[in-house]
Amino acid sequence: MKKILQILLLSIGLIGCSSLELEPISSSADETQRILSLGLTHEENLIEAGKLNSFQMISVVIGQLNKAKDEKIQAEVNLVESAKFAEMVVVSDNYTNFTGSKVSESIKQGVLLTDVDIHEYYLSGVKGTKYGLLNHQLQLTIKHNSSDKRVYSSANLCEKWNSCDLEQRDVVLISSIASNCTTTGCDYTEVMELDLAGYFLTEKMEDGFTLRFNSKKETNKITISSAYIKGYLKIAK
Repeated sequence: MKKILQILLLSIGLIGCSSLELEPISSSADETQRILSLGLTHEENLIEAGKLNSFQMISVVIGQLNKAKDEKIQAEVNLVESAKFAEMVVVSDNYTNFTGSKVSESIKQGVLLTDVDIHEYYLSGVKGTKYGLLNHQLQLTIKHNSSDKRVYSSANLCEKWNSCDLEQRDVVLISSIASNCTTTGCDYTEVMELDLAGYFLTEKMEDGFTLRFNSKKETNKITISSAYIKGYLKIAK
């Protein structure tokens, strides 16, 4: 009799549990998306996040809302910059050659005042005569004051965490010219190019990419921005 009573009580308990409606537990990503979908200002979004039922959820959602705001601002900046880069692409009369705008930057490479490398680079494209496909190149000039030329021979694609151990590509060295030589060194201008596939540039449109150019004496990193790629590809197609 006692055993039957226990079974009866257990059955009643299970029936009671099954009748309960479990409320879905929303994640921080769900709450962030819900707030963003309201179409509010960023300040109003933060107020809405403050209404959530736990301090941890509020903290995480506010962090995600701030990140979304930063990404939106950066996307708007990229849109304006890409339009400027597109305007500066030079197109040949027969639409077979495309030359992006030249970017120049100074990079400190050592402790001396003269240990400064000048990077000048741009994207270019030539339309093939057989199938009409564009062949793209990164045209790079590195100017440096050194005791000898460097002779760059390869380039590695870098990850966003600055590791540059990904695929290695051959670099075509166009020229290496010395000038203003003294007893300690010369001003060198080394010109090179690197072939880039069209699909590679398309894949990197949103984030841009960084390449490390390698010589036996020195390495140099070049970063091509998302805005630059978008502007160039808007014309070179």
